[in-house]
Amino acid sequence: MKKILVSVVGLFSCVMVSYAQRIDRSKFIKDSLDFYINRALTNWRIPGAAVCIVKDGKIVLMKAYGIKELGLPAQVDINSLFMIGSNTKAFTATALAMLQTNKQLSLDDKVNKYLPQFKLEGKPADQVLIRDLLCHRLGFQTFQGDFTFYNTNLSRADVIKRLGMLKTVYPFRTKWGYTNAAFLTAGEIIPVVTGKSWEVYLKENIFAPLGMTNTVALSADMPKSLNRTVPHTLIDGRLSPIPYCQIDGLAPAGGISSSINDMSKWVLALLSDGKVGQRQVIPAAAINVTREAQDIMGRVKHLNGETNYELYGLGWMIQDYSGHHLIMHDGGVNGYLSSVTLVPQDHLGIVILTNTDQNNFFEALRWEIMDAYFKMQYRDYSDTYLAEFKNDAAVEQVADKKLRDSVALNLKPAFPPSSYTGKYTNDLYGSMTITQGENNDLEIRFEHHPKMYIHLQPLGGNRFYATFSDPTLGKAVFPFIVKNGSVKGIRVKVADFVERDAYDFTKAP
Repeated sequence: MKKILVSVVGLFSCVMVSYAQRIDRSKFIKDSLDFYINRALTNWRIPGAAVCIVKDGKIVLMKAYGIKELGLPAQVDINSLFMIGSNTKAFTATALAMLQTNKQLSLDDKVNKYLPQFKLEGKPADQVLIRDLLCHRLGFQTFQGDFTFYNTNLSRADVIKRLGMLKTVYPFRTKWGYTNAAFLTAGEIIPVVTGKSWEVYLKENIFAPLGMTNTVALSADMPKSLNRTVPHTLIDGRLSPIPYCQIDGLAPAGGISSSINDMSKWVLALLSDGKVGQRQVIPAAAINVTREAQDIMGRVKHLNGETNYELYGLGWMIQDYSGHHLIMHDGGVNGYLSSVTLVPQDHLGIVILTNTDQNNFFEALRWEIMDAYFKMQYRDYSDTYLAEFKNDAAVEQVADKKLRDSVALNLKPAFPPSSYTGKYTNDLYGSMTITQGENNDLEIRFEHHPKMYIHLQPLGGNRFYATFSDPTLGKAVFPFIVKNGSVKGIRVKVADFVERDAYDFTKAP
């Protein structure tokens, strides 16, 4: 089977080299896009995908590709569900903007008016506005706290409480920092105002009126859905199905699962000022307010040589690109990556859904489609991104091999295994327990990740090689903290995809 796959990849590559030399850019969407996508799915090892292009109020392309789960024959269709991750945020921001248009709240209301329990650094957050929650300017750095909040058993109330315990990195409103728990907090204002949960409000006021009949708001509903894809990731270089993440404690930040058919209806409405036919489903004013720039994210450099500022609105990223104003967002959760792009003045919308979190094709395809419509040079973004992806993967594999080679040396830890065992606590996260495994190996179990564990293998001294049972959390080196000849704590680090800073856990006496 592997030999067949390699041969197919080689054939596609050879054909595409000659094809790129004679490509007619003006006919790319009509004549070449299908071939381009199929080739890329093979090269990237993407099991399934779905793509939609909307132009001038009509669907130009809506097509599903590949399979729902590796090793099984079921094909993806236009109604198959994918988790859309942070593309959920635009729905949450739009819902709150709709409530503002209906004069049920103002985005400039203080959060404490609706959630008096909301705090920052342990103090009442009396200066924070709803708008601040929706544009990531509370003073946290990107993904701060997400190991505690993401894919855990914490309730929404627990997340809001723990968000108030985080120490901000920047002064309030001075720097952009992507904060998932802030969007959860914003979403929890909806039931206070309407008497309906976030998920019920979205279903009744957005999903149902738009005809998004297959879309579900909660990750708990995804495994129950009959027509659903399965998430995949790379485990030791091998693409494998993985469990669905359970992120309903952060649902307004990333919980929605949808199909390409349903997402086309969302994009068509957004590009039609909220109308479906003659029906005004979403107020135009609500759509417009989400597209107003609030923060500077940073500078972005495109492959065509342009460098522009990337801004953030309310649940949307905003860019200028070759004279075109882009409204866009990416979404990523365990096993899924997606993108939604709107180019309002060109009446263009693009949705891309994939069921593996190990690809940049979801991003490459968006630029390829836009360049075709903007009559720009053909660049083959997919191959360019793939070369970078493979290079990064090779660097990671070399580093990991060095650690595994060190483990194979059977280096003894500085203390007997029993010295490292016991209960450990972190003020933000809570507790975890370390027990002794075989030989000098250890195992960590976490209070709020009941289905996840970490296998620790000695690297000599007080350093251990950590392998997570959840592969999306990565691999790392965990050092134990030792003072006065005894173990006092351990430093835990998950993949940057989840959180960038480490957690220090203190050993209980």
